[in-house]
Amino acid sequence: MNPLTIIDKYYIGQPELKTILLKHSGCVADKALEIVKKHPELHIDGEFVYEAAMLHDIGVIKCEAPSIFCRGTNPYICHGPLGADMLRAEGFPRHALVCERHTGMGLTKKEIQEKGWPMPNRDMIPHSMEEQVVCFADKFYSKSRLDHEKTIDEARRTLSWLGCDAIARFDMWCHTFL
Repeated sequence: MNPLTIIDKYYIGQPELKTILLKHSGCVADKALEIVKKHPELHIDGEFVYEAAMLHDIGVIKCEAPSIFCRGTNPYICHGPLGADMLRAEGFPRHALVCERHTGMGLTKKEIQEKGWPMPNRDMIPHSMEEQVVCFADKFYSKSRLDHEKTIDEARRTLSWLGCDAIARFDMWCHTFL
């Protein structure tokens, strides 16, 4: 599977957004593959991690975020499930789970209900090691500061909107992956 083929299919006529997506996703993939290489004892599928990291944000094309050239109509928080739908339609259900479960530190059904987010009302927490690695690596990069890798403290602070459970999960993954 070539993730660039899928990205090319959906990002025709969106060169600015495609450039941002590829840069961000490439950084996430590199960080995730560093973790895979550092932890052979975890038996993480590196090829899948690369593909999933490159595709984890494919759904941003359907969201509204003008500062990063997203001209869709959906709230940005929905990019994970929207990307998951796109990848399921392409025949990649395992990759779709990474899309769906990477937002924040994963989202619980309770968080979705409490915030009133317009997305599937179910738990979307990373389960597999591959899902966890991509989700974790993603916390170190934003799409608005493409050349900046966040420190652990910076990444941790960006999770404050999610509360204690997300921060605890991040701290646990720091211990596991770094």
